[in-house]
Amino acid sequence: MLKTAIGRFRFFGHIEGASLLILLFIAMPLKYGAGLPEAVRVVGSLHGFFFILYLFVIAYTTFKIRWSFKWVVSAVAVAFIPFGNLVLDSFLKKSSHIEQ
Repeated sequence: MLKTAIGRFRFFGHIEGASLLILLFIAMPLKYGAGLPEAVRVVGSLHGFFFILYLFVIAYTTFKIRWSFKWVVSAVAVAFIPFGNLVLDSFLKKSSHIEQ
């Protein structure tokens, strides 16, 4: 999976998407339900790091394979939607003109 630009993008998309889900569905309930604000502080910081890294991977992929504007906007947009990276990943796998 890490041998191509798209493979690297897909990998980091999964990491970023998972960190968002952990933040929303584990850390936030721990903060507000169990009174543990440290969970959001730690997981939120990690998610922020992974998000910035994800943006760099989007830029790398764009320049490496000359991604169209549609793919760039889609890649950034799904980072804000829970499970969005999984949806984009399925579109990438189905796309015949994208290198796998």
